Amino acid sequence: MVRLLRPFGRAVTYTRLLHLFLAIVWPSLWLFVQEAWWTWAAAALVLVPAGLVPAMRTVEGLQARLLLTGQRHDSESTGVVVTPSASWSDRGRLIVWLQARLLIGCATSLLTVQLLMVIVDLTAATFGRDTASGELLLLEGHDWWHVLLLPPALATLAATVVASGRLITALAHRLLGPSPAERLAALEERTEQLLERTRIARELHDSIGHALTVAVVQAGAARAAGDPAFTDRALEAIEETGRAALEDLERVLGVLRESGRPAGGRPTLTDAGRLLESARASGAEVDAGMTGPLDTVPGPVSREGYRILQEALTNVLRHAGAVPVRVRVAVDDGSLGLEVRNPFTGAAPGPGRGSGLRGIRERAALLGGQAHTGPDRGDWQVRVELPLR
Repeated sequence: MVRLLRPFGRAVTYTRLLHLFLAIVWPSLWLFVQEAWWTWAAAALVLVPAGLVPAMRTVEGLQARLLLTGQRHDSESTGVVVTPSASWSDRGRLIVWLQARLLIGCATSLLTVQLLMVIVDLTAATFGRDTASGELLLLEGHDWWHVLLLPPALATLAATVVASGRLITALAHRLLGPSPAERLAALEERTEQLLERTRIARELHDSIGHALTVAVVQAGAARAAGDPAFTDRALEAIEETGRAALEDLERVLGVLRESGRPAGGRPTLTDAGRLLESARASGAEVDAGMTGPLDTVPGPVSREGYRILQEALTNVLRHAGAVPVRVRVAVDDGSLGLEVRNPFTGAAPGPGRGSGLRGIRERAALLGGQAHTGPDRGDWQVRVELPLR
């Protein structure tokens, strides 16, 4: 019983009925002026050119969102679009919608008014009064048992209100919903947003993770060394790395605050020297070799290559400590090769580890390249090949 009465506790049940009544306001006024049956046919014909106006879908969509879905007009989760018609298919669906709204509105209003009059007549007959519209309900006399006909009439009225509201809402999702082209465009936009979020997550992981790793390693080495000169160098390296990380963080936050802002200013392989110096300042013995014209590497490849090198050096400092590191960066034959090797300690990754290596593989895959990580002849190797085109 409670389930049956639940729709009548929701405001959207009554706003849907209002939506249907609004559809017949102007045809009803026209009917009072002309008083001819053909006014309804003329009203249906008028809706055809109206449906060809692109802005009409915006008007109908806003009404449907406000009155049929029970959500805000600016909500994007209603399944009803408010953009103007962009194709003949959209205009055709809008014309069908206008015709269906007029037809269902007429039927619902007529049936609702008639049922209300029947309920009034039954109530009057029960209490021994003359009925207001004897042509609707033929009752002989005024007997108490007439009240038994009230529940079926009320149930029919309630079913009419709920069913017509659900029917027009279902048609709104069908006829005012996004077209296949709009669904595809929305899916592409959502995919772009997810890719951008993933890229920003990798950026934060690489830059902030590298800075924190360097700071931890430098602080630990300075405390163990007990040498004021070494401590000064360690603090200087921590300061420089932290400043660079703050610049990266401010840039990423700027992109998040302003959706239309390009992610410019990201470091490239030409800035790899500061990564190598940071690793050396942390105690690692870095043997670096760079061959080929790094300044000719395309921007996206150079930026991702920088992040891959940064993550590889961060992993060395985090998991192996101050050990000899061999770094090779080569630009040759239309490809970029990066290799970072260090003695393999054999330590198993702890809980929560491995996201950096996964990020390296994801970056390489997005650029159409390959990444190999793991033990190799007694060393731990990170080797990446990225196409330049």
